[in-house]
Amino acid sequence: MLMASHPTVKKEVIHFTKMHGIGNDYIYINCMESAPDDLPRLAIEMSDRHFGVGGDGIVLICPSDKADFRMRMFNNDGSEARMCGNASRCIAKYVHDHRLSEKNTINLETLSGIKVLSLNMKGDEVESVTVDMGRPELLPAKIPVDFEGDKMVEEPVTTSCGQINITAVSMGNPHGVIFVDSLDDVDFNALGPELEKHPIWPDRANIEFVQVVNPSEVRMRVWERGTGETLACGTGACATVVAAALTGRTGRKVTVHLRGGDLGIELTDAGRVLMTGTATKVFDGVYERP
Repeated sequence: MLMASHPTVKKEVIHFTKMHGIGNDYIYINCMESAPDDLPRLAIEMSDRHFGVGGDGIVLICPSDKADFRMRMFNNDGSEARMCGNASRCIAKYVHDHRLSEKNTINLETLSGIKVLSLNMKGDEVESVTVDMGRPELLPAKIPVDFEGDKMVEEPVTTSCGQINITAVSMGNPHGVIFVDSLDDVDFNALGPELEKHPIWPDRANIEFVQVVNPSEVRMRVWERGTGETLACGTGACATVVAAALTGRTGRKVTVHLRGGDLGIELTDAGRVLMTGTATKVFDGVYERP
């Protein structure tokens, strides 16, 4: 008996590099020549920690007509993000290590504008990266957050756990910063998703719970919109220091201790926010798209 033959379906093969910025892990894809199709679905597939590569999302390194490179990123739920500080540091290391750039200062186009990445070198290795994150936005309409005043600073918001005071800041993406006496006392897994989708946020928000250690140190846990809890969030650390300085809790140069590691945040006299941290390669791989 002759068996019917079936045409072989050629699978899409995607080369990638897994990297993390103090535990905030993404899958990096070089798209300087071409990019995969259906990126939201690809992000869901590849980010799955059981059936995919595993990560907080995917990051595409693309050509730009405005800067040295352009970043696109998708969360593990398929939603497109505007910007990620940890991912931008990893991009700086990626383009250096893959010889896509010989510069020690790289301009990166994002949906939140062009960010300047400064590579801090130790010999030929990228030891850390400093990102000029730009100026924070406090005007509610531009964050965006549904609030009538000129800025939302420690305003009470009703939740299932009672009223919680929130400071709203945008670092190119919306953040709600909440100061607590102890992170250990926060019902994080209940409040994180509830506040991410609270009606005050037209486009959801990242939520930071912050414990002040002293005027130059804070501890932080973050619930990222579209992802859930991550070990670190660069824009969240920046928003936290902006809110802490604004409310007189810290100075303008602060170490933020996150679950994945530390970030150095500095508020300059010109009103800009500088973020310094590491970027780490985990492994290279090839993904055959189902």
